[in-house]
Amino acid sequence: MNHTVRKCIIPAAGFGTRFLPATKAQPKEMLPIVDKPVIQYLVEEAVSAGITDIMIVTGRGKQAIENHFDASFELEKTLVEKWKTKELALVETVSNLARIAYVRQPVPRGDGDALLRARAWIGNEPCLVLFGDDLIRGEKSGAEQLVAAFSSEGAPIIALERVADKRVSSYGIVESSESKWELHRVSRFLEKPKPEETPSRLWVIGKYIITPEVFDYLEQWGWTASKDGEIRLADAFERMVADGWTIYGLEMSGDRYDTGDKFGFIKATIDYALARDDLGDQVRDFLKKRVSTFE
Repeated sequence: MNHTVRKCIIPAAGFGTRFLPATKAQPKEMLPIVDKPVIQYLVEEAVSAGITDIMIVTGRGKQAIENHFDASFELEKTLVEKWKTKELALVETVSNLARIAYVRQPVPRGDGDALLRARAWIGNEPCLVLFGDDLIRGEKSGAEQLVAAFSSEGAPIIALERVADKRVSSYGIVESSESKWELHRVSRFLEKPKPEETPSRLWVIGKYIITPEVFDYLEQWGWTASKDGEIRLADAFERMVADGWTIYGLEMSGDRYDTGDKFGFIKATIDYALARDDLGDQVRDFLKKRVSTFE
């Protein structure tokens, strides 16, 4: 199988209920970290790993995503007329990041169903999958780390993070049969286990490299895997491991943010602002003053 990953799927059809009422009339993926929407960070992450083609799986009320990555003639014309060259460059960059296509998921029936909507477009290739709630900031993007591991191993790769004992029961955890540094061969999947039920502290975050066989499993038995009728990627992985397929988990390096969580979103906004040349000093001074009031 070709080990070159050039396509990416970004599922973005969820309702974003954790951010209501802000997400009542706008996609949660368009909520900005400072001045850039979360989904643009994901697209830029994919591009950093050599991805050239991206399929965004959307749903009802998600037109703002398409508009964001489209050219905006009226806005660009206005910026040209007002000699706002910096702002013009920012706008033009967004619409030229990658070749982006869209497909709709009519009813939210699980992350596996969202991925199947893009199968015909993917064809018989491996692809990167980036879900909209996970950002990683570090020397290398999460996508770069996954693509590098896949080029070496040629098997599905799941992004992992180590969690503290008290957080194990909040996440999907994987156990491994063998490990080499940050790379682990997955032997078992557990859905929100109690800390005493497993020695593993490796939980799954929303970044993957999947191969055509994963789509086969999603299609062949996905509808019967869960009691609520949803197709889940984790169920397909679990069945593949049981059938003898090799699946790896890769511990991510860098700082990870859950932007689907309110506090995680706040942390991401602060850290990304602190890292900026135009805002960092102001934000740092503001935080020092705020912290001093609690001392």
